[in-house]
Amino acid sequence: MFDDNGSFLLALFEFFLFFAWFMCLFWVLGDIFRSKDLGGGSKTLWVIFVIIVPWLGILVYLIARGHGMQDRQLEQAKEIQAAQADYLKSVAAPSSGDAASQIADAKGLLVNGAITQAEFDQLKAKALAS
Repeated sequence: MFDDNGSFLLALFEFFLFFAWFMCLFWVLGDIFRSKDLGGGSKTLWVIFVIIVPWLGILVYLIARGHGMQDRQLEQAKEIQAAQADYLKSVAAPSSGDAASQIADAKGLLVNGAITQAEFDQLKAKALAS
């Protein structure tokens, strides 16, 4: 397969270039589809250009739109973080309602056998205290 060290090094270099192109392709395609300022037609043209003319397409994209790649990535990260925070608030929020509904919920747990009488008394006292 490899006749000498030169052919092995050349194959290794070609693999490196292919791997680098593949990584850049994913970064650029991710940025293309993340962009809210591009329409569907322009996204399609960029994808075709990047895939048909691989290295030139990526370089042209980085020159034309590379300045905003980090901003778009940070914006997406902030949106994800805000969505996670909203979800955590909705899940971790104490049950809103008056003491009667909290006691009724605790009574349902007591009837189902999920809690003991002592735990029910603690929940009842806590509901009445707040």
